[in-house]
Amino acid sequence: MGEGDSASGVLVTGGAGDIGGEVVRRLAAAGREVIIADIDVAAAQQLAAELGPKASALHLDLRSDDSIEAAAHAVRGSISALVQCAGAAIVEPFLDSTVAHWDLMHQVNLRGPMQLTQHLLPALQQASGARMVFVSSDGARAGAAGESAYAASKSGLFGFAKSLAREVARHGVTVNVVCPGPIEGRMVTHTMAQHRGKLEALQKAIPMKRLGRPDEVAALICWLASPEASYLTGQLISVSGGITMQ
Repeated sequence: MGEGDSASGVLVTGGAGDIGGEVVRRLAAAGREVIIADIDVAAAQQLAAELGPKASALHLDLRSDDSIEAAAHAVRGSISALVQCAGAAIVEPFLDSTVAHWDLMHQVNLRGPMQLTQHLLPALQQASGARMVFVSSDGARAGAAGESAYAASKSGLFGFAKSLAREVARHGVTVNVVCPGPIEGRMVTHTMAQHRGKLEALQKAIPMKRLGRPDEVAALICWLASPEASYLTGQLISVSGGITMQ
């Protein structure tokens, strides 16, 4: 598909994950073409097969410059929305953290998404009413013990998205950030597995006294990626059961 108004697909990174998967399902149900980009390409292919001809799978490893460039080349000119859900989280006291862990989270959570955006931006600016949505974390907004390095990498998306939103607004492109709180799924299960009692304490600290569901986050993301969200840009929006209130 060539560049321009005919571009209508949505690229979802981390599209085989908990939140990304819900985003993909909602978009496909709404009749949009979706490209499920994930490091676990087998899971992405399985999901694409379930969703039918409007869905396709794409391998993407945000740790690899070559993988990012190849993925961008594969979809350039065919999308009008970019939703970046992929992320890496390591929960540990800051004194126990390592530079290797910092580098991993920086690469996956900030540097990789920035690179992918840079590769795709020229074509997105040519699309009609392009949308960009980044998934960060409410922990990066409110702070979270044991997540200093993770929050630092995710909060970098705030400054990036706000500044980019000002650059591209004249092209009709919107850029927003969604900040989930603790959400049911594999990431929370994995990160809390070695921190006994932390999950229970976390739930008590949430005003709604429960974890969020992936579909509750996906609903907002899909709206931000739709034509309806045409006059909202440069915003950080929390979906966290009230942990962050503004």
